Amino acid sequence: MNTGKYVFSQIVLHLPARVFDRCVEHYEGNKYVKHFTCWNQLLCMMFGQISSRESLSDLLMSINPHKAKFYHLGFGKNVSKSQLAFSNEKRDYRIFEEFAYAMINKARGCALPDSDFKLDIAGPVYAFDSTLVDLCLNVFWWAKYKSASGAVKIHTLIDVKTSIPCFVHITPGAIHDIKGLDVLEYENGGFYVLDRGYFDFRRLFVIHSNGAFFVTRPRKNFVFNRVESRKVKKTKGILVDQTITLSIF
Repeated sequence: MNTGKYVFSQIVLHLPARVFDRCVEHYEGNKYVKHFTCWNQLLCMMFGQISSRESLSDLLMSINPHKAKFYHLGFGKNVSKSQLAFSNEKRDYRIFEEFAYAMINKARGCALPDSDFKLDIAGPVYAFDSTLVDLCLNVFWWAKYKSASGAVKIHTLIDVKTSIPCFVHITPGAIHDIKGLDVLEYENGGFYVLDRGYFDFRRLFVIHSNGAFFVTRPRKNFVFNRVESRKVKKTKGILVDQTITLSIF
């Protein structure tokens, strides 16, 4: 634990506390709080995430034997399960959401492109997709997905050049993947790589209208007319390069 304490303290040094304080002040997160502040809550939950704790009870079991080190870890004077549960339920999630995006922007600003990204593209390149996270209905009763199961869906936008997730949106599990596009803010000159499930002309036109580009796969029943074909180098992985017009379904 001693080694872990020092490693965790070194990680915390990279967190811009003033930025977090502004988020807390904006949403009045510490109003009427005397002991367990938003900062204490953040560090406790971070410790649980980094140490792969599976529940609040699991987290408390791992840190309570080391109460003498709470001050150095940034947990405050005391941590209890009821304290954590109350804070997680009642405090405004936007405090931590805005701080997370501030950290993402900081990471993107200093991250180098992945070595396997060799495309000569000046603009940002993003990949957008979603994943289903199964939940136990007995615990997460509000996340009903099917008659006997619970789930939430996480829609994630990833910066392909750096492999950093730069936008995350959580919805009920039954929400269709394509609706995740409705909450994105498109960057002018950006490229958005989408799977076949996002093939929707109205939403793709929104990307185009914002000065951005999209790369996707058409559905099998996609009907179109070829207007012009251009020569391609198939050794580069391009099968055809065509200008098309849409046909009426």
